[in-house]
Amino acid sequence: MTTRGVPAVHAVGLHKSFGKVQAVRGLDLTVQQGEVVAFLGPNGAGKTTTIDMILGLGTPDQGEVSIFGHTPRGAIARGQVAAVMQTGGLLRDISVRETVQLTAAMFESSRPVEEVLKRAGTEDIADRRVEKCSGGQQQRLRFAMALVSDPGLLILDEPTTGMDVAGRRDFWSAIRADATKGRTVIFATHYLEEADAYADRIVLVRQGTIVADGTAAQIKNLASGRTVRASLPPEDRELLAALPPADAVEYDGGRVTVRTSDSDSVVRFLLNNTRAHDLEVVAHNLEEAFVALTGEASAPAATPAFEGGRA
Repeated sequence: MTTRGVPAVHAVGLHKSFGKVQAVRGLDLTVQQGEVVAFLGPNGAGKTTTIDMILGLGTPDQGEVSIFGHTPRGAIARGQVAAVMQTGGLLRDISVRETVQLTAAMFESSRPVEEVLKRAGTEDIADRRVEKCSGGQQQRLRFAMALVSDPGLLILDEPTTGMDVAGRRDFWSAIRADATKGRTVIFATHYLEEADAYADRIVLVRQGTIVADGTAAQIKNLASGRTVRASLPPEDRELLAALPPADAVEYDGGRVTVRTSDSDSVVRFLLNNTRAHDLEVVAHNLEEAFVALTGEASAPAATPAFEGGRA
């Protein structure tokens, strides 16, 4: 059971160091019930350390974490939190159904095993031994195990690794359906298109701090500039030397690509001074915004936050 009106996750001033390495530096994060939040960042950004503290697997050096108003371990004991991790947690010599039954036996109250198998898309492999399951099938089994206690908060670490396209689509359809019923989901993924398509909110982490927090559209807008592409005859290539200031200019196969913070000036130059045609101007996609906001050149300064997202 969860308490209405209480945040699913409320973390304040989290710090965690390992020797001289500061993994998390004063991180604040609030996730409301029913939100689907993508928690993204490059390797070493502090994502796993933060998730460990939310799950009660690690203790912050400073700061506090509450889950539905309880300590992480208290919430887990109540069956309010479950996690789908990328590896581990499976016994290889028993069947998929037996694995879910074993998990259900750990809780005073649990969802029916057959219902969980169907919900996780594992009904057709229920009698298969775990060691005979593919990587994607094992991930769906972990998802089934996580659903057994009917948790209010589900934390996913690279949940679709090993799944084919159809499996990934079915998995996220199930996640979205659960979210509409009030389940809160926090997930980490290297598939940025999943964050773009399925997250209500994206939180970007760099060097142990949150550097951006908002919808996918808002995150994309933070990466200033646009990309201008056009067809350009090879004999006009030398004219590109007179282009207005640009972040990058590439010419390949008769197409010029210009990344710039002033796309209007670039377009005017190409149309007025060259024989460019088939012009297109596009905003940054999520991958480009991710690189711009979490790369080495970006500074972990104040967190850009938006209405509906809290850092």
